[in-house]
Amino acid sequence: MNRLNPLQSTLMPPATGLEALRVATYNIHKGVRGVGRGKRLEIHNLGLAVESFDADMVFLQEVRLFNTRESRRFQRTSFGWPEQGQAEFLAPEGYDVAYRTNAITRHGEHGNALLSRWPIGDIGHHDVSDHRFEQRGLLHVPVQWQGMTVHAVVAHFGLVHASRLRQVARLAEFIDATVPPGEMLIVAGDFNDWGERLDSPMATIGLQRAFAPESTRQQRLTFPSLAPVFALDRFYLRGLRCVSTMVPRGMAWARMSDHLPLVAELEPA
Repeated sequence: MNRLNPLQSTLMPPATGLEALRVATYNIHKGVRGVGRGKRLEIHNLGLAVESFDADMVFLQEVRLFNTRESRRFQRTSFGWPEQGQAEFLAPEGYDVAYRTNAITRHGEHGNALLSRWPIGDIGHHDVSDHRFEQRGLLHVPVQWQGMTVHAVVAHFGLVHASRLRQVARLAEFIDATVPPGEMLIVAGDFNDWGERLDSPMATIGLQRAFAPESTRQQRLTFPSLAPVFALDRFYLRGLRCVSTMVPRGMAWARMSDHLPLVAELEPA
């Protein structure tokens, strides 16, 4: 995307050194906002948003590969429904793309994606659905960064706290079976943790929530996007430390999704 991006100026300054790993997590609400006749396609604006992150890795949730009803509603004009899946469409030029479906719906599906500036390895997927009303999954992608392997796991947890606790346990089993103990790990996404009760269970499985040294709770609120009061979108880390965080704000961001993105810079611990 070689376009003038009006969102670029709202983000953090460029990374300060080769050791900085910039990451972003964003629930994109399937690329569509509004209801009824007021429904609008935001996937093109979301492409500008992803480009503006200038991130090494972008963790995305509620991403569609296809949806027959929405593709008919938004005809394939230059600003209509993309020909390719949303993950491929949103990826800046040169990025690798990993995508797996979590949920099958009446008219299509949606899932998690990782966009990576760095080479990726074999893509894995693990079903962590807790009941038939919520289809949830983990997307696992090993990324080769600066000669090291960083394991990226994109997560979207359930709406009920008891379900989230069971999903933490299943995440732990997945990590034990898949990620070598000495390698760096980022678990990022929308954790739906309204009550701020997941940090302790995640710590018991070796994952620390990413907080910048100077950050306050206000600086990491991401939901709802118009007037955020909850910090639902997070990074949990192993073998890395957080240097800085940023949540872009303003009406341009509020209209694109019901969540705001969270951007962070990390360094090896």
